[in-house]
Amino acid sequence: MTDTAAGAAGGGPGGATAGGGQGPVRVMVVDDHPMWRDAVARDLSESGFEVVATAGDGEQAVRRAKAVTPDVLVLDLNLPGKPGVQVCKEVVAANPALRVLVLSASGEHADVLEAVKSGATGYLLKSASTQELQDAVRRTAAGDPVFTPGLAGLVLGEYRRLAADPAPAPGGGASKAPRLTDRETEVLRLVAKGLSYKQIAERLVISHRTVQNHVQNTLGKLQLHNRVELVRYAIERGLDDE
Repeated sequence: MTDTAAGAAGGGPGGATAGGGQGPVRVMVVDDHPMWRDAVARDLSESGFEVVATAGDGEQAVRRAKAVTPDVLVLDLNLPGKPGVQVCKEVVAANPALRVLVLSASGEHADVLEAVKSGATGYLLKSASTQELQDAVRRTAAGDPVFTPGLAGLVLGEYRRLAADPAPAPGGGASKAPRLTDRETEVLRLVAKGLSYKQIAERLVISHRTVQNHVQNTLGKLQLHNRVELVRYAIERGLDDE
């Protein structure tokens, strides 16, 4: 990291609580370099997060993530045994509530897009400061997409490219579209525009928790698994242009 935890710890442990304010955010750190892994875990722990486990390879990461059920998995992509994108797919499939924040040295577009398609909520480069990482973990725990500046536009552009050739509906039939409430549709439209849950809450003058509930209800109705799929669904229907 490019600065120390001490310089960013002014927020104190209270700033690292989970979205519902029910205790500290539980974090697991996965990286194959012991010194880097230990430094990240220490910085997060000293700033109020609860580091529940670490892992140094892909197999170990999947096994431990299933055992300790963290809120956020801070994940490197370049891992021995099993690549980070496969780890991401497996842990999210096992626990859809788990948020994955990729922390990688690679800013290659293909790596970013593959990570997001695998279920990652965010993507941060290792050049980020400790304070940026802390903020990213907090926002990831709250369900917000977090990207190193410049990468968010890339991901949104890929959503739009995919929307030009939408995937067929499961079963191949013309299934009847589920009915969303006016508020759910409004929240979905703002999600498609790239707004965070906090920004949506401020725009609609409702609580952050209410926004999360609307998103979860919408995911259930549409039979989608995460925010990545939800944004694609919305863009396919042109909601981001309204």
